[in-house]
Amino acid sequence: MSVLVNKDTRLVVQGITGGEGTFHTSQMLEYGTNVVAGVTPGKGGMQYNGNEKDPFIREVPIFNTVKDAVKKAEANTSVIFVPAAFAGDAIMEAAEAGIKVIICITEGIPVNDMMKAYFFVKEKGAVLVGPNCPGVITPGEAKIGIMPGFIHKPGSIGVISRSGTLTYEAVNQLTQVGLGQSTCIGIGGDPIIGTKFLDAVKLFAKDPDTEGLVVIGEIGGNAEEEAAAYIKRNYKKPVVGFIAGRTAPPGRRMGHAGAIVSGGKGTAEDKLAAMRSAGIYVVENPADIGETMLKALGR
Repeated sequence: MSVLVNKDTRLVVQGITGGEGTFHTSQMLEYGTNVVAGVTPGKGGMQYNGNEKDPFIREVPIFNTVKDAVKKAEANTSVIFVPAAFAGDAIMEAAEAGIKVIICITEGIPVNDMMKAYFFVKEKGAVLVGPNCPGVITPGEAKIGIMPGFIHKPGSIGVISRSGTLTYEAVNQLTQVGLGQSTCIGIGGDPIIGTKFLDAVKLFAKDPDTEGLVVIGEIGGNAEEEAAAYIKRNYKKPVVGFIAGRTAPPGRRMGHAGAIVSGGKGTAEDKLAAMRSAGIYVVENPADIGETMLKALGR
């Protein structure tokens, strides 16, 4: 099985005619994702053709609003490639239109905009993944975002990560040892994100076919500790964990906006201790994720 996205996902791409939207829509279509619509205000009635030399591309209707995409193309999931200045509004537009899963790839969204969007999405009962994330993929069924699809393999290991590139590394390690993935969720590294580690862990806890879980965190905040506490109490399947940023100096931003240690909180040591206390198999090097998961599964 899977969480969030699957073969029944009907995707609308917000910002489909921009550079990033155009390129990654073609990649998602090539993977087999059911892209049913695009949205660019003022370009309703046009067709997305992507790279016309690409044999995988099929025409996708473009609408002026997400509401039209939901009504006319029955979209139920959105991916957002809208520029940062307008992305907060794009998130709220999707939620207002009735989209249930919203995946925002855009980075650099103003914090004030994200505050409004976060609470609006919660009020509407939708799930927001991101912003500043690689997206979500259920291998063999739907790729929604910017991740390289070819490294993924259908299977039973869930992956949750703040980091895009470390998500890819973890997936590659799993695939190399013969372990496929049920769903991989890049939650994003901004201070305000829609789906936190705890939320994602709870999603996988409800999936009976996810046999094990990989959790990749970073310094900053306490989201990993929250998830570890839940895992300790409620999640009995094997979990492999890794924390990035162990050598980062306190008070200095490292990569993601949320990856900053301040006031003695959010350190790698705190997170690693919480993981170990929860019975999570902690690895020192992401290259060990695949082999460690094999051992955790008793294979």
